[in-house]
Amino acid sequence: MPKLFVVGNWKMNTTLEEAVNLASSIVKNLDALSGIEKVVCPPFVSLETVHSVIKDTSISLGAQNMHHEEKGAFTGEVSPTMLAGLCQYVILGHSERRQHFGEDDPFVNRKVHSALRVGLRPILCVGETLEQREHGKAQEVIRGQIEGGLMGLAGIEKVVLAYEPVWAIGTGVAATPQTAAEVMEGMILPTLTALFGEEAAKEVPLLYGGSVTPDNVVSFVEERCIHGALVGGASLRSDQFVEIARITSTAKKS
Repeated sequence: MPKLFVVGNWKMNTTLEEAVNLASSIVKNLDALSGIEKVVCPPFVSLETVHSVIKDTSISLGAQNMHHEEKGAFTGEVSPTMLAGLCQYVILGHSERRQHFGEDDPFVNRKVHSALRVGLRPILCVGETLEQREHGKAQEVIRGQIEGGLMGLAGIEKVVLAYEPVWAIGTGVAATPQTAAEVMEGMILPTLTALFGEEAAKEVPLLYGGSVTPDNVVSFVEERCIHGALVGGASLRSDQFVEIARITSTAKKS
């Protein structure tokens, strides 16, 4: 089974002081938990500060996004080389980037290649909107995002893949575990297998994201094809994020 993950996406939240307090609380309560990869993804301005809090602990650092170019006239952007050595992970292709900033699959693909080139592990996000699901296009959309995002890769041993149904992000209405499992086992895993072979595909950690809470996470991670969670709002509460990590670790050991 792939390694278990819990990833906290803080999005555009927390001041520097709040980021320090949140990271410190997570370290205090989660550092000793083993058998699961714990990742926090604060805003860019807090990366260095949070890094100083979590270094020499079991907590890893991730960025929420990056540009694919290593340097240049891209005002306001952050390059992969700026993140290398500071972060271990980077979230790419999040639906909010696709929706609000017009990022398409070829653009995301360039970022994936750039991340891997500098030693960052990409957390590639895929997922359909409610309209796409209601019109029977979920499978087509998700397959296209995977094929487009991973095009040209020689291997996927460093890739983490997160399924986030857009209609469940920040709405408080999570997908059912059965729906998530159907997508992961019925669409995502076969697509990865067709692209990279069965052995490589079955080693890719598959995370569920979309209104994950301590109350519902166990029902997701009990599914054999789900190896953890990409957590949004609940990651801003240390107690909730810690509990999600503990539940995920325990559920997969049982």
